[in-house]
Amino acid sequence: MEMNRNRFMQAAAAGTLLAALRARAEENAVLAARKDPDQLNIALIGAGAQGRILTESCLRIPGIRFVAVCDIWSYSQRYAERYLKKYGHDVAVYENYQEMLANEKGKLDAVLVASPDWMHAEHANACLEAGLHVYCEKEMSNSLEKAASMVRTARATGRLLQIGHQRRSNPRYIHAIEKLIHEEALLGRVTHATAQWNRAKTEDLGWPDQYEIDAATLDKYGYDSMTQFRNWRWYKKYGGGPIVDLGSHQIDLFEWVWGVNPSSVIASGGIDYYPHHEWYDNVLCIYEYETPAGMARAFYETLTTTGHRGFSEAFRGENGTIEIAEVPQRGNAVLREAHAPDWMPYVERGLLKAVSAPIQQSSTRNVAVDVRVTAEAGKWPLPIELAKPAHQPHLENFFNAIRYGTPLNCPGESGYETAVSVLAVNRAVATNQKIEFNPSDFHV
Repeated sequence: MEMNRNRFMQAAAAGTLLAALRARAEENAVLAARKDPDQLNIALIGAGAQGRILTESCLRIPGIRFVAVCDIWSYSQRYAERYLKKYGHDVAVYENYQEMLANEKGKLDAVLVASPDWMHAEHANACLEAGLHVYCEKEMSNSLEKAASMVRTARATGRLLQIGHQRRSNPRYIHAIEKLIHEEALLGRVTHATAQWNRAKTEDLGWPDQYEIDAATLDKYGYDSMTQFRNWRWYKKYGGGPIVDLGSHQIDLFEWVWGVNPSSVIASGGIDYYPHHEWYDNVLCIYEYETPAGMARAFYETLTTTGHRGFSEAFRGENGTIEIAEVPQRGNAVLREAHAPDWMPYVERGLLKAVSAPIQQSSTRNVAVDVRVTAEAGKWPLPIELAKPAHQPHLENFFNAIRYGTPLNCPGESGYETAVSVLAVNRAVATNQKIEFNPSDFHV
């Protein structure tokens, strides 16, 4: 007998309902097995340097339980397994992420992706498609097409995708940008920003002889040599060089401060010190931002032959400048212009600390250079401290989004916008041309 349309629809609906009920039953069984109903079971893909930083932060967050670790290098597997075991987390260890997802099906809530940039999309998309929420380290990818695929997969699956621009969750940055710049307009019109991340010269990373990966395994996972595997950030197949690896953290802040994407970027750089590398060892660039208040510009530099000035950011407005850094010792104050309104009311409201040195206003003429110099000594410290590892608040935001529906501070769409801005710098260096952006460039 032929099944009529109504019966077919009823059967299909019943099948869909049954599948949903089974999935919910599996989920409830997992939750019931946990001592804490708010416990989240997670896995880590990529147990190298960045994966270890994320692990250390997660261990400080209540209710987070590591279930599995995946890495293609036995050295990293061994380190992660032993480290987590010290804190009572007995994890399953995998070389292949697909095997991990298959074996741990129904046991995981989320995955941290800290593999090299070129694998972010493959790893994140597979986890999202497996029904898991994903925290993915920046840069989203060294390919915009792959980065866009991550946004599309997150939308299609309804899973959360947080990108690891951790300053977005840092309470000091939230206070400086959201409260002082946006809400209070402490700086007046912000016309310029500068930032840098400079590192002293260094040798390529090596490896213990007993942990060298054999050629067949390296080839299986897309590497020609251990040198490439260990120093992937310098190779075009795997990463984007220092401007992407370091710069994306801070270039992301420019868009946060002005609330718009850049309209253009120009850049200069080169392979001037490390001839065996594929990516530029120094890059200097200037972005333009067409804000509602008028044109604004930001200068950024990353150097790998000197650590002078380290890493910090400065947001410069007509009434003052906020100097800030992830490490407070490198930047944690506001500098007031002499003509600015009185800032003591901000101190009384707890938005600033009192000036750290007596204000000394003077106007002197420097005959040698024929300029008049007006000096105002003293910095107004920011009142917010972060007594946690830098990545912890961003991970907490991610886990709270899973548990309670808290909005993500850097969802995939925001991470993609930054990727567009940052990856364009290498193109600007290569072509020696100004890159003009279209608004549509920033949307998936």
